[in-house]
Amino acid sequence: MKFCSHIDGLKPVVLMVVVEAIYAGNHVLYKLAVYDGISIKIMIAYRFIFASVLMIPLAFFMERKTRPKMTWMISFQVFLCGIFGGSLGQTLYAESLSLTSATFVSAVSNLIPVMVFMLALIFGLEKLKIGTMAGKAKLMGFMVSISGGMIFILYKGLKINIWSTGINLLLKYEALGHQVKGNQGLGSFLAIASCLSLTIWYLIQAKVCKAYPPYSATALMCTFASIQATVFVLCAERDWSRWKLNWNIQLITILYAGILQSGFCFAAIAWCSEVKGAFFVSAFYPLMLVFVAIVGTLFLDEHLYLGSLIGSILIVVGLYAVLWGKSEEIKQMSARSKQLQTTEEMSVNSSNCDKEPQSIV
Repeated sequence: MKFCSHIDGLKPVVLMVVVEAIYAGNHVLYKLAVYDGISIKIMIAYRFIFASVLMIPLAFFMERKTRPKMTWMISFQVFLCGIFGGSLGQTLYAESLSLTSATFVSAVSNLIPVMVFMLALIFGLEKLKIGTMAGKAKLMGFMVSISGGMIFILYKGLKINIWSTGINLLLKYEALGHQVKGNQGLGSFLAIASCLSLTIWYLIQAKVCKAYPPYSATALMCTFASIQATVFVLCAERDWSRWKLNWNIQLITILYAGILQSGFCFAAIAWCSEVKGAFFVSAFYPLMLVFVAIVGTLFLDEHLYLGSLIGSILIVVGLYAVLWGKSEEIKQMSARSKQLQTTEEMSVNSSNCDKEPQSIV
């Protein structure tokens, strides 16, 4: 019985690790699709259209008996999720990725846990509880993860060739002259703006998932995002030939992003937000930096350095400390809830025993 409960407790962790691995693959595919000449605005619109086609029937059949009545407040919150986590957030993210590098954007994404933590504290969605071991572990793990991310960005050190394969999928497009002009300043600004947008999405989605099931929330969000992104493209992009998709990296990227990232990942994030909260979900973002470094080394001929290795180790150690602190908090809350329930039951039983039986005349 204990083993089964332990396995159930690991589900959110395993899901979030898989989510970050999928996100890392999306970094590489986005980069390839942009080099292939796809319009980022059209790619985002297609991504959420495909995700909606997948999630709407899934939500209808899976949650038709458990889905509560939609209220205007939930509708408005899901609409905001479609903006910050969908059309706006993903467009900023894709634009920053096209102007910089996959590793850089994933490194800047380490700001997301910081922003989520700070906003969650400000709005009372998360409590630090610095006086407890769990609170100290969360704070220290948080700082260690961020320090690891900063080391990853700022310090290179010796080159490590252990992961190098010599494969660079971008060379094909560079040879054809399909290069994207970089702009580190603008790319950095867009990356930070994307982090802020996704931070707001995490916090709003955590509230939505308390009142609405994850598949339905994801389906509604993707639907709103697809409408928003399509309207934006129709206003900004007048060349209808750019909507045409061929059987190439562009279609693969859209299917991958729509089905796996917007479909599976958003539903997984929604479920984990409901079970563990927004801070737990955002704490896994530093792990994406490790996955992107590995994928970039294998397929984009990016090299690992000593600083990358040290930073990755610190990120994983800090992440483990945060998860331990969060799990201890949940255990303490569960124990207090059981203790309170037991006390109430004893009080009711005691009051029933104190009542004198009525005399029968």
